[in-house]
Amino acid sequence: MKILGIDPGLVQTGYGIITINNNNPQIVDYGVVKPTVNDGLASRLLTIFEDVSEIISIHKPSIFSIEDVFYGKNAKSALRLGQARGAAMVAAASAGLSIHEYSARKIKQAVTGNGNAHKEQVQFMVKATLKMDKLPKPIDASDALATALCHFQQFRLAEL
Repeated sequence: MKILGIDPGLVQTGYGIITINNNNPQIVDYGVVKPTVNDGLASRLLTIFEDVSEIISIHKPSIFSIEDVFYGKNAKSALRLGQARGAAMVAAASAGLSIHEYSARKIKQAVTGNGNAHKEQVQFMVKATLKMDKLPKPIDASDALATALCHFQQFRLAEL
């Protein structure tokens, strides 16, 4: 099983790909998609769609996991985040991937054991779980790997 995790954003969208061998998660690749900040919204969404499509084409994951929209005080920010999510999800859907959505709290709980963990704690546990030599950076890529790990945890629990 190969899982692509996405941490959506209009400034940068994190991605992380893990594979599962003998019930052990292993890192394949991670990084960020960075639309040009000065471009208009439609152009930035197109960049997210095209780059995520290319990542899918290269790595051929079977599962797509993405962080769900947070419900904050700033409706405009939540709407923009939703648009970035949509661009990435359309890329996954057009490739026929199984799509799974997880709240930030659920992702933190799965990776650290604490649904209120700070980003640095998540980053540290991603490094430890995937036996990485250094912390995965930037933080958006680390969060994307955490999203993929969350799906792996949910999959393991479902098998019990």
